[in-house]
Amino acid sequence: MTLYGTDVYSGSSDSIVMDPHSSMTLVKATQGTYYVNPKANRQYEIAKAKGHLLGAYHYAGGGDPVQEARYFISNIKNWVGEAVLAVDWEEYQNTSWGDTTWVRRFVDEVHRLTGVWCLIYVQESAIGQVANCANDCGLWVAKYASMNWNSWNVPNMGVNTYPWKTWTIWQFTGGDMDRNILNVDADGWHKLAKPNGVITQPQAPKPVVKPQDTPKSFVDDLGVTWYLEKGKFTITVDEGIILRWGATTKSAKIGVLPKGSVVKYDAFCHSGGYVWIRQPRGNGQYGYLPTGEDRNGTRLNYWGKFTE
Repeated sequence: MTLYGTDVYSGSSDSIVMDPHSSMTLVKATQGTYYVNPKANRQYEIAKAKGHLLGAYHYAGGGDPVQEARYFISNIKNWVGEAVLAVDWEEYQNTSWGDTTWVRRFVDEVHRLTGVWCLIYVQESAIGQVANCANDCGLWVAKYASMNWNSWNVPNMGVNTYPWKTWTIWQFTGGDMDRNILNVDADGWHKLAKPNGVITQPQAPKPVVKPQDTPKSFVDDLGVTWYLEKGKFTITVDEGIILRWGATTKSAKIGVLPKGSVVKYDAFCHSGGYVWIRQPRGNGQYGYLPTGEDRNGTRLNYWGKFTE
């Protein structure tokens, strides 16, 4: 029997966890060494109550991989042995993107702490960055037929996994929700969750993600949550990007920033299908810049580069 599942983060609705097609849920638990998903416990408990196969993942921030691994495990230690562990390796908000040693060091530290080898989430085109993990870790590969493939019908297309022989999970949509197909059965999933791959009778500790070191955030008048983060964004698209007085495409224009412009920002949010940054301006005012398209926290494309 083929198994399907979803992966969720703080912006995911409960309906995604409860989708009747899904029998597996991977919950975003942490990011970097500064963020804990405030909905992680709820999402995990909903999935567990439905009898789903369980998983928890860490979104790589690109800092010290050993410290990020320790932060991840310290926050989900009561899930170890029950949930499959994974690391999400993407470019957005990842200062070490392109580093071919980062994920290797992360998974080695997780294994040292737990005896469990993580799955590695990565887009097909970037598998080379994590290839040195192929002998130990399973592959969770992302490849979409299109961003409009909002269906549980798996597209008929090839997926390159080299140097892995095959994928453990294939994320085949990322539009309205992240849909995944599994290449293991339930017993295989439980084995991946166990230290050293040994299947034992499942324990049932109450999972508690510690709400520590949560980044400072605020909710604006539109109900959008903003996260405080200082950095720079360099525009790389030829046509430039419109800077606006608000974080919506209907907000008044300040001007068009051309290719090569560097915008200093102090906060970011996911809203209206875009990732926005906030630019401090004079007299306590702010400009707002869309930096690329986004669906449910999954990158579609970005129109520049983020740096510290």
